[in-house]
Amino acid sequence: MTAYRFLVNGEPAEVSVPGMRRLLDVLREDLGLTGTKEGCGEGECGACTVLLDGAVVDSCLVPICQVDGSQVRTVEGLAAGAPRGATLDTLQQAFLDAGGAQCGICTPGMLMAARAYLDGGGGPDEDAIREAIAGNLCRCTGYTKIVEAIAIAAGRQAT
Repeated sequence: MTAYRFLVNGEPAEVSVPGMRRLLDVLREDLGLTGTKEGCGEGECGACTVLLDGAVVDSCLVPICQVDGSQVRTVEGLAAGAPRGATLDTLQQAFLDAGGAQCGICTPGMLMAARAYLDGGGGPDEDAIREAIAGNLCRCTGYTKIVEAIAIAAGRQAT
């Protein structure tokens, strides 16, 4: 087995696992970062969305061999000072304020796709927000509160 080294939420990580092991499994099982969820396991639902070098990816489709030397950001990496004494990310607070989370399966993926959108300069435009989260499925809310939360975060971030 090869050792793979990368950064996770700004911290160095090293795992010795088979190269084709899914990033999702490494995050959850080897690194204990269980915020990232498995929905379909086929890249269809977005529950496992993380940022890989700033890009939105479905971690269930990414083999760990492709992550070597990269930076991974998970939902655990959003809050400043995580895990203890954390200050919620503007986006996380907006999800709370707007009621943008229901059962929680899609929430981590939605947050990460939305974070990439906002980091790219995205604003409170509903159509643009819907496009940014298009690969993430929610079966509870119908997206209205999620889109509202992202728009709120965009507004707060701009000020």
